Amino acid sequence: MKRHYFILAVFILTSALSAQNSAGDAANVEPRYIIDTPTAGLLKRGAFSLESNFFQDGGLTFGLYAGALDRLTFGISYGGVGVIGKSKVTMQKLPGVMLKYRLFDESEAMPAIAFGFDSQGKETYIDSLERFTIKSRGIFIAASKNYSFLGFLSFHGGVNWSMEKKDGDKDMDVFGGIEKSLGQELSLLAEYDFAFNDSQGKALGQGKGYLNTGIRWSLANGLTLGFDLKNVVKNQKNVTFANRTLKVEYVRTL
Repeated sequence: MKRHYFILAVFILTSALSAQNSAGDAANVEPRYIIDTPTAGLLKRGAFSLESNFFQDGGLTFGLYAGALDRLTFGISYGGVGVIGKSKVTMQKLPGVMLKYRLFDESEAMPAIAFGFDSQGKETYIDSLERFTIKSRGIFIAASKNYSFLGFLSFHGGVNWSMEKKDGDKDMDVFGGIEKSLGQELSLLAEYDFAFNDSQGKALGQGKGYLNTGIRWSLANGLTLGFDLKNVVKNQKNVTFANRTLKVEYVRTL
């Protein structure tokens, strides 16, 4: 028994020493997403991230991501609704996969630019439309630029082509966002998804786009908590309140 406690103590210690922070002025991990939209950020080679997203209807999505190369991050994710609570558990049909390759590093004059693919949508999967409530990005190009301004100030933006087209809307989409650090441990986030691919046919959107806001807190080495208010402008029918979601992320370098 004592041996087991010793092994656990060593694991916790090494985790703390090698873990990373992803929010606030002390952040040394690049954000891979603003809230729902991607950035040009990557995990460092040899680093991995465990992420859990909690959303409405007892929903949970869990993801595992790794920095395979200096310019390549990949991951897999899976989730469903009813995971928490007493409702019937309904899982998405297939796991989501993500690949992101950085084409250009950030310079003084130019942003970092990354190209990738992500099949993991957000929130509930709707079988009748063969899409998530918030469509997966599909093929995307993202750009990110960071500035030193009372800490860190970061701008992100990009375009994407989702593979979820059975609702009749096949348009390209455009998105953008901003991140501002507040002290050593906190960051404020905001993003706007124009949702050009979610406004026609049987789409869920009503043409107003998706405005999301959030906060990230580096609670401990490697552990970041996030709270988000999503769909603030109520861009879907029968939506009367912004959607409140919770994110837990743990990043560690091997």
